Amino acid sequence: MANTNEMPHNNDAEAALLGCILIDGEMQGDIVESLDPDDFYQHTNREILLAMKAVFGGRKTIDVVTLTDELDHEGKLESAGGIQYITELAQIIPSAANYKQYLEIVKRDSINRALIRAAKDIVESSSASPDERDALAFAEKRIYDLSKRGEKQALRGLEDGETIQEVLQKFESIQADPNAFRGIETGFRHLDRMTNGLQRSDLIVLAARPGMGKTSLAMNIVEYACLKKDGVAAVFSLEMPRSQIVQRLMCAYANVSMEKALSGRLSQREWKNILLASDKMQKSKIYIDDGSRTSPAEILSKCRRLKSSAGRLDLIMIDYIQLMGGEGKYAKGAENRQQEIASITRDLKIMAKELDVPVIALSQLRRIQTKEPQLSDLRESGAIEQDADIVMFINRPEASATEEELKSGKVVKGAAELIIAKHRNGATGRVQLRFIGESTKFVDVDAQGAPDEPPPEPRRGGWADESAEEVFPVSGEEEGGIPLE
Repeated sequence: MANTNEMPHNNDAEAALLGCILIDGEMQGDIVESLDPDDFYQHTNREILLAMKAVFGGRKTIDVVTLTDELDHEGKLESAGGIQYITELAQIIPSAANYKQYLEIVKRDSINRALIRAAKDIVESSSASPDERDALAFAEKRIYDLSKRGEKQALRGLEDGETIQEVLQKFESIQADPNAFRGIETGFRHLDRMTNGLQRSDLIVLAARPGMGKTSLAMNIVEYACLKKDGVAAVFSLEMPRSQIVQRLMCAYANVSMEKALSGRLSQREWKNILLASDKMQKSKIYIDDGSRTSPAEILSKCRRLKSSAGRLDLIMIDYIQLMGGEGKYAKGAENRQQEIASITRDLKIMAKELDVPVIALSQLRRIQTKEPQLSDLRESGAIEQDADIVMFINRPEASATEEELKSGKVVKGAAELIIAKHRNGATGRVQLRFIGESTKFVDVDAQGAPDEPPPEPRRGGWADESAEEVFPVSGEEEGGIPLE
């Protein structure tokens, strides 16, 4: 009967693999670079592999002489089995042709051992954790890290022409069709023209002072991506409850005054628009999480599951960075908080790349600011600028204008500007927008007088029929005092 307490391992396969390295100089690099000391169960074999890596790193051929010399120099020759064991390794393998089979066996047992250790850690964490979300995130991360353990990218040259042809084909496709590689469209034509859509794996930081409408603009993008383009989006609101997010989304899509909806002053036509919008939203694929204790690891975990269950994920929106918590335990000092924010933004960029999806992360700006926003105004950490692929600011002169400036026409009511201050893969610039305060909605300046295409008629029995009056979203004229953030 097998000993169930013994970790999976195969001593013969480990010895055979090390022997292959010793007798075949041509494949030494491929094998040595693909192995880690933890892949070996026997301590002597781990010591030998470390010495082999040192010899190979010194640009010398690995053989019995160079290997024993390295081990002797490190004072580990005896703990590695001595000269006799190393000599036996070079003699027990008749051919190195089967090295792939030996490597598969060693890797299989290594992963199985790691799984067993991870399972023990998960049991201990689950037993001691006071929060089930922390325990679940820990378990998922341990298993996911193991699934990625064998994915190592090799350093490759360009002589095969594969990558060059891939880039040339991309350029040719764009030449034939400028929209061939367009990312997720935002609904703002000038912004889409400058960015070619929000590109997958990009971290997009949208920053503004409180009250500028950054949540509204981000939700306008989600609205367009999901309600008009049938995309799949995950929204993480750390400040605003789910009901308020849906409330904003519904009023913006229906183009109905949220102030009138909250005060019970909707007309019959506005009610129809609200019902049309609610029907469309119910069929959409917008997933909202309003948990106030969310970390990048939890967001990554939830988005992995969503992408798996929904079949795809097109957009992630996070509101906002400064409310997130990192994985580490930091003191209240400013320096440590900056380190935490740096860790968070780095994790968000890694998440965007791993999930292959654009991530819109909202950020606050320092309050001590009367001038136009710039990169140095990003609150708490310069790492936000460093990790982001795109940094955009909302500037609304109306918000800080005096009555005299508004009356004189020096500052246009509702005028807004989206400043692209950083664009890793394109040009920076400005996009002119108009803000409709009553429905918390941004629109293109050249589209401000044109009504949006109405939502499709819902298939409900009762109130909608062919003789019903055609319903268009209402565009109000006055801007109410609706809270924006």
